[in-house]
Amino acid sequence: MPSTKTLTALVTAAIVASTSPTRSGASPIPRLDSTSGLDLVTAQAEMATWHGRRAIHLSPLPGQSKDDHAIMAVLDGTEFHDGVIELDVSGAPRADADPTSRGFVGLAFRVQSRDSLAKFECCYIRPTNGRANDQLLRNHSVQYQEYPDYSWKKLREDSPGVYESYADLVPGEWTHLKLEVRGVTARLYVNGASQPALIVNDLKGGDASGAIGLWSYTSTEAYFSNLKVH
Repeated sequence: MPSTKTLTALVTAAIVASTSPTRSGASPIPRLDSTSGLDLVTAQAEMATWHGRRAIHLSPLPGQSKDDHAIMAVLDGTEFHDGVIELDVSGAPRADADPTSRGFVGLAFRVQSRDSLAKFECCYIRPTNGRANDQLLRNHSVQYQEYPDYSWKKLREDSPGVYESYADLVPGEWTHLKLEVRGVTARLYVNGASQPALIVNDLKGGDASGAIGLWSYTSTEAYFSNLKVH
């Protein structure tokens, strides 16, 4: 029969294991309470307070706010295959953005490389479309793409309406995203809805693994908070 000392050690080990932020074989998930552990891709990041909470503020590099390209912060040490990613995002067009800007902000996953030619899957929102008076714009509120081979434009041209949909969104406000990924299928839930706003049954990157990234655009004021991976 184990001694009292042995039983105490076993109980302590069990408590530590049950409360550890790491998953088996995985690195700790960054809490987004600092900019450390972010691998920036054509972007800069700072800590900011936005609508009452501490958040990562992602913005374009100096002199690039008028450019038309994506920016990203890859979370070092993350390796994601299947599971659930939850994240609060806020996006709105920058003050100096083109009037047609939509405030693109979202989540990159299964990131394969970390430079200007990065390969990754992405689900994101266009907040200014959520309550537009134009129904077609509303239908373009939520988007999936795979970079660099299947941009939103290519997917829209090849398969109209299949990889984007509607969700109620407000520019500059916090929006909760929940992404469930299994193999080549992804389901994106918005603001705690019981049903997904978007279902993708053929992820273009295949059944792959890769890092997690915070994704936005040069024309967007983007904030990220409350990341959870399970």
